[in-house]
Amino acid sequence: MLQLNVLREQAAHVIAGLTKKNYKNAAQEVEAIVALDQQRRQVQSQHDELQARANTISKEIGILMKNGDREKAEAYKTETSELKQQTKSLSEQLTAIEEQIQQALYKLPNIPHASVPEGRTAEDNEVVLQHGEIPTLHEGALPHWELIQQYDIIDFELGNKISGAGFPVYKKQGARLQRALINFFLDEAIKAGYMEVQPPILVNEASGYGTGQLPDKDGQMYHATEDNLYLIPTAEVPITNIYRDVIVPAEQLPIKNAGHTPCFRREAGSWGADVRGLNRLHQFDKVEIVQITLPEKSYEALEEMSTYIQGLLQKLELPYRVLRLCGGDMGFTSALTYDMEVYSTAQNRWLEVSSASNFETYQANRLKLRTKTESGKTQLLHTLNGSALALPRIVAALLENNQTPDGINMPKVLHPYLGFEKIG
Repeated sequence: MLQLNVLREQAAHVIAGLTKKNYKNAAQEVEAIVALDQQRRQVQSQHDELQARANTISKEIGILMKNGDREKAEAYKTETSELKQQTKSLSEQLTAIEEQIQQALYKLPNIPHASVPEGRTAEDNEVVLQHGEIPTLHEGALPHWELIQQYDIIDFELGNKISGAGFPVYKKQGARLQRALINFFLDEAIKAGYMEVQPPILVNEASGYGTGQLPDKDGQMYHATEDNLYLIPTAEVPITNIYRDVIVPAEQLPIKNAGHTPCFRREAGSWGADVRGLNRLHQFDKVEIVQITLPEKSYEALEEMSTYIQGLLQKLELPYRVLRLCGGDMGFTSALTYDMEVYSTAQNRWLEVSSASNFETYQANRLKLRTKTESGKTQLLHTLNGSALALPRIVAALLENNQTPDGINMPKVLHPYLGFEKIG
């Protein structure tokens, strides 16, 4: 979440940033939080003055009793009792005001980096670069939802029977392709210096708040209400929360972790080609990379992550482009996001397969994730993450772009993982 002192000292900057993200009532909400903070400080000042007075006369009582001035000592005892009641009342007010401030801060998204373009929708995103040639398919080429039926490698009807829509069953060469991609992505991450972790896929409420999924995406997460646990929408949540309430020694930075998990999202129901087949699922596999860095190193780390993800797409021989998201299309917690999209020739459109984001101190402030400076002061760190990669649309593009009348060719880099070169 945004730091309270930043709102207090740079209110106009925060309001401008929230407005760039198309956040409604930005000025009113920031001003309300600043006013609450002013009220909190006034109550804190009153509380401290009364506490100091109580401490002073408590010491006096002993001296008066020793000197035999019982009457004044009793009067001080009465005053002390009254002061305790007043400080208790002020403490309760402070707790209530601090909770109001906390809940109000939770509702504010991160403010965007200066390089984020203006805009409201995906149409306003900036194309940073495009790589690779879009293949020309043979006559009669099919979209992936027809290819998977033809080659019997993914079964949506069976998944619907077992769980419901959006939970496919992978089988035969489809299941092997899933496993191959996961292993390939993890091996590449390890080569790039990431430490592999295998985190839980259920997280508690504190973890959801720590990375900003709660309360913002409460309705999109599957919630096991009896245990108050959430199925993760991304491995970002458990991996980043490893470092909640941690002061990281400076010599251990940057931290680079990677992990594979299934991911679960309660996407709103919709129809059409945009969400057919593998284009949008309730459960899917993803390899996530996470970095924790010093603030002055985080944008260098973001560029490194973007380059690394692009390298995976190049090895898979997929045409792709990189977008810098505009203010209105960015995620709640992000300060700057690059989206990577691959071209799906059979669908004749770009498919998002990865987002790489810098959250600056937004998550670290919630997580109390810090380091110590040379002077001994604690300092919030910056957190970053990226999909490297999400499988469903990668699979869709591989199937569609590599189809031939005689089967679907697989990229050479996957051959050792697959044990075959062609589907069909």
